[in-house]
Amino acid sequence: MNVRVRFAPSPTGPLHIGGVRTALYNYLFARKNNGTFILRIEDTDQSRLVPGAEDYIIESLKWCGIKVDEGITEGGDFGPYRQSDRKEIFGKYADILISRGEAYYAFDTPEELEKLRLDSEKQGKTFIYNAAVRNMLKNSLSLTEAEWKEMKESGLPYVVRYKMPLNEEIHFDDIIRGHIVVNSDTLDDKVLFKSDGMPTYHLANIVDDHLMKITHVIRGEEWLPSLPLHVMLYRSFGWEAPLFAHLPLLLKPDGKGKLSKRDGDKMGFPVFPVYWPYGETAKGYREEGYYPEAFVNMLALLGWNPGTEQEIFSMEELIDSFSIEKVHKSGSRFDPEKAKWFNHQYLQKKSNREIAMEFREILRAKGIHQDIVDLEKLVGMVKERVNFVKEIWNETDFFFRSPETYDPEVIRKRWSNDTPQKMLELAAVLEGINEFTPEITEREVKTWIQEKGYNTGAVMNAFRLLVVGASRGPHMFEIISWIGRHETLNRIRKGLEVIGKIQA
Repeated sequence: MNVRVRFAPSPTGPLHIGGVRTALYNYLFARKNNGTFILRIEDTDQSRLVPGAEDYIIESLKWCGIKVDEGITEGGDFGPYRQSDRKEIFGKYADILISRGEAYYAFDTPEELEKLRLDSEKQGKTFIYNAAVRNMLKNSLSLTEAEWKEMKESGLPYVVRYKMPLNEEIHFDDIIRGHIVVNSDTLDDKVLFKSDGMPTYHLANIVDDHLMKITHVIRGEEWLPSLPLHVMLYRSFGWEAPLFAHLPLLLKPDGKGKLSKRDGDKMGFPVFPVYWPYGETAKGYREEGYYPEAFVNMLALLGWNPGTEQEIFSMEELIDSFSIEKVHKSGSRFDPEKAKWFNHQYLQKKSNREIAMEFREILRAKGIHQDIVDLEKLVGMVKERVNFVKEIWNETDFFFRSPETYDPEVIRKRWSNDTPQKMLELAAVLEGINEFTPEITEREVKTWIQEKGYNTGAVMNAFRLLVVGASRGPHMFEIISWIGRHETLNRIRKGLEVIGKIQA
């Protein structure tokens, strides 16, 4: 089989990470089977289109490294790949269903249908437009041919509805969920073609999948209730249906319900791949500092398990290991801390030079210009402590500027009456060291501490307070070697003066 799969989003807003995962699984499946990955834009619902959303989808997939084989920008033998550019196709297929008695014209107004729904609700029932009621409503099955043709020719708005059979057991299979049986009486006669001349998702989806020779439909579980209709449509057209796989939902961090933008806003994490700049803006993983490889790795494991203990996968390894049969049936709980963990792993794999190049841009935005070799050394000291390059500044700001304040809690706990004298002695020791390297300064200072019989912790904590302003940062001798002898001595003197005034 020549495997052909498609990701078919609607450009109605930013692309949720659940949609990105659907695209990713389709892409992995296609590459694993030497198949074709298609991007089709499903914009048949013109009332919900959002300007910029189509470009956003394309940009998001590109950032993730999900490469499209056929699509609106790549072209291909089965285009156009935007459904609104294919609208002339769908009317013909609606007519085919009507001619076969598999669909019919319906002239009921929205107001009439709303009244029927409300009347049913008052009786504790749910209104379903199906075989039980269709002959009592305003359609080409209940009206005479002369009546409905006159209504149609007069320009009265109408839709085309699928004629769901009465009391039939519909059998179908899903790769993830197994064999499923649904009774047709629980289903309604879905609208296939609207009065605005556009098909609904159901008709356009089936027709396009058939014409584009899609072999596997891999999509979110929210489409599972539509599967019986889609199976019936394939049967009505006399077409062989593709294989289906419905992916589990991405759940909130507490596991209770579908992950939403509101959850991300509340807990401080993105639910979109890249920044959404239109209307109500939303942050993205790219702008938050995630590497695309880390994002994709994290997303792949939300709903799929390779069956091993391995967690870090390159795209090539994901392709090699991926299997639809190993996708879970149940929803996958999103863990924002685990997402950070993945980024941490990828950051550690990068060279100090690569990270330094990224960090240099952050410094330049602050008006700080530093030699790249120095930044490499700095990155090497702190990269184990951070999940994102942007966090390096919070771990290293004192490398670039002398502290203005000194942690009062550290002063209370670590500063005593004889501390200033010890710090002046330490300054003298540092001033007399020829080579100001981490190894030599550490050796000389520790020798001095030992000879004097001082408490190492007391000396080093006070020293750190003067140089850094708080109890944080990497190895002290790495810090002073990086900032240099002159800056170190200046900070000791300044700190003694400021703390002296505080205590006076």
